[in-house]
Amino acid sequence: MRILTGNDLKSGAVIWWTGRDWSLHVEEAADVGEHGEAVLAAEDGARRVNGGYIVDAEATPEGPRPAHIKDRIRALGPTVRPDLTLKPADPTAGDWVI
Repeated sequence: MRILTGNDLKSGAVIWWTGRDWSLHVEEAADVGEHGEAVLAAEDGARRVNGGYIVDAEATPEGPRPAHIKDRIRALGPTVRPDLTLKPADPTAGDWVI
């Protein structure tokens, strides 16, 4: 199984290709098979994704599971205490940026 990931151009969030659009949830990622390069070229050209790449994954009942630890961390979020991270829904997230 091969899935696509990258970063959203507007927010920088990690996103996953669903077969039609991009999602924040790896569980919604679609198998692109041998079409990954073509999809990435089109999405990059449309300016919807930054730094997109193909990820090997295995199908599980919960959805795709990236094979490499780096991409599993990207899928699950920060590896620090959750109370120390910025919450995407927090309206004050980013207020500390100068």
